[in-house]
Amino acid sequence: MTARIETPAAAAATGDTAELFAGIRKAVGRVPNAYAAIGALNTPALQAILSADAVLARGTLSAPDRETVKLVVSALAGCDYCVAAHSLAAKAAGLPVDTVRAIRALAPTGDARRDALVRFVRALHEQPGTLPAEAFEAFRAAGFADAAVVDVALAVAVITFTNVFNRVNDTVVDFPELK
Repeated sequence: MTARIETPAAAAATGDTAELFAGIRKAVGRVPNAYAAIGALNTPALQAILSADAVLARGTLSAPDRETVKLVVSALAGCDYCVAAHSLAAKAAGLPVDTVRAIRALAPTGDARRDALVRFVRALHEQPGTLPAEAFEAFRAAGFADAAVVDVALAVAVITFTNVFNRVNDTVVDFPELK
């Protein structure tokens, strides 16, 4: 199986792209296929993704909450690559495997706060126009600060970009199955 867009191997990168890939390798041990393809085609786009993720890491959402947002959006978009990647990231962030599976299936997790986050992200994704007041109030009632709206919006934007690219490219999934 190959992706639709042929990109050079990450090891063949030069200049800014090679530097960016070196940082990714240092952080995660390798350059995942999605990052390799995006970086080879448009290094500043990959820099933007990584910068946005760094901003999110300093925001109001915990790592499990950020991964919940990314999993919900990816599941709704049908992006197999991002679902696989963020399932493992969610597990690494401390979410139990059963919770990760429930989020992927858009099913209740048994955690009222997490389920409220899932419903909020689904409402943002599925309902056009202004978000209904009750969706926002339920998000607040679950204990999320108003500043979390900014973080959720940014997380949705970043993962939507990678979902779209990976769906068009049919990026080969290079993550093991969730266990």
